[in-house]
Amino acid sequence: MADTLKSMYNEAFLRGFGGKVKGAYPAFDADTFVAAVMDETWDKLELKARMRQITLKLGAWLPPSFTEALDVLYAIDETCVGFPYLFFPDFVEVFGHAEADWPLAMQALERFTPRSSAEFAVRSFIERDPERMMRQMATWAEHVNEHVRRLASEGCRPRLPWGQALPMFKRDPAPIVPILERLKADPSLYVRKSVANNLNDIAKDHPEFVLELTRRWKGTHPHTDWIVRHGCRTLIRRGGPEALELFGYAAVEDGHPLTTTAALEIVPTVLHIGDSSELRYELTIREGEPAKVRIEYGIDFVKAGGRTSRKLFLLSDKTIPGGSRIGGARKHSWADLSTRRHYPGEHRIVLLVNGVEVAETVLTLQVTE
Repeated sequence: MADTLKSMYNEAFLRGFGGKVKGAYPAFDADTFVAAVMDETWDKLELKARMRQITLKLGAWLPPSFTEALDVLYAIDETCVGFPYLFFPDFVEVFGHAEADWPLAMQALERFTPRSSAEFAVRSFIERDPERMMRQMATWAEHVNEHVRRLASEGCRPRLPWGQALPMFKRDPAPIVPILERLKADPSLYVRKSVANNLNDIAKDHPEFVLELTRRWKGTHPHTDWIVRHGCRTLIRRGGPEALELFGYAAVEDGHPLTTTAALEIVPTVLHIGDSSELRYELTIREGEPAKVRIEYGIDFVKAGGRTSRKLFLLSDKTIPGGSRIGGARKHSWADLSTRRHYPGEHRIVLLVNGVEVAETVLTLQVTE
C-alpha cells in the first residue's frame, strides 16, 4: 500500500503545491523547490521519506523564521486538505522545536490536524518533554473539534502504526489514562475508535492494566461499552478467560468443554503461493443454555527462517442455542500482500472457539513454478 501511496507525491502534485506557496509568498522559487525535492534520491524514497524530503526542502525555501514560515502555510492551509498534506504538521515537528516556538508549534498542530492529522508529528514533542506535552494533550481532549480531540488520544498511542513507538508509555501507560478518561464517552465515533485503538495498544504490553480499566468503565455509558469491547479485541482473540468472561463469552463449565464435536478441513491440502483454498468447518455446541461464541481459524504461517507466526481470522461471533450444530466455508487466498509474505512449508491451521483449539488440519504450501 505504501508503494501506491508514495506515488501521490509526483511532479504534478509538487508543482501544484509550489504554485500555492508562491501565491502567498512571491519570493518562493517553485521550480527550484520541485527540482530540489525530486533529486537523484527521489525514486528510491518510500512514503514517509518522501514526506520528510518535502518538509526539509520547504523549510529551505520558506523564510528562516518559524513564525514567518507558518504565516505562509496559514495563508494556504485551507486549500491543502487530506492525507498528502501530512507534511504540514511534519514541518512543525522538524522546524518548531525551539523552546521559544513551543506555543506557536502547539497552535500550528492544533490548526493543521483537522486538515491533515498531526498524530505523527506530536510524538517527537512527547519524547522530548512527556509531562508538558501530555498536559497539552489533556487540553486538546476538551476541544470542541473532534479532530483535535482525536489527536489527544491518537498521538499518544504507544504503538501507533507508521509512527515512532513511545517506549515510555509501553513501559508505563498510566500517563495516558487521564486523556482516555476524558474521551471514554465522546460523542464522536471518530474519537471513540482512537480511544479503543489506544487501549488495544496498551493491552499488548499490559493486559491486566486494560482488564482492570475495563471492569471500572464497563456499564457506565453505551459509548464507553463500545470502546472497551473494541479496545479488548486483542485480549479476546488471545482467548484469555478473564477477557472472555468480561464480555459474556461462554467457557468451560464443570470440566465440560463448550463444543462436543468439531471438524476442520482445507481443500486442496497442497497448493502454490498465490493460489486460494477453501476452509470448511463444522462444530456442535454443548446442550443447555444459549452460548456466546467467537469462532476463528488460525494459521501458523511459516516465516523465512522456518519459525511460525499465528494469524487469526474471524468466522463468526454470536450467541447460539445450546446443542446447535453450525458450520460454513471460507475462501482463503495465499497470495503475497504488502503486509504478509508467504513461504513454502507445512502450515498448521486450527479452529478455535472462544480461544480454545477444537480442531486442526495441515496445508502444504509450495513455491510457484
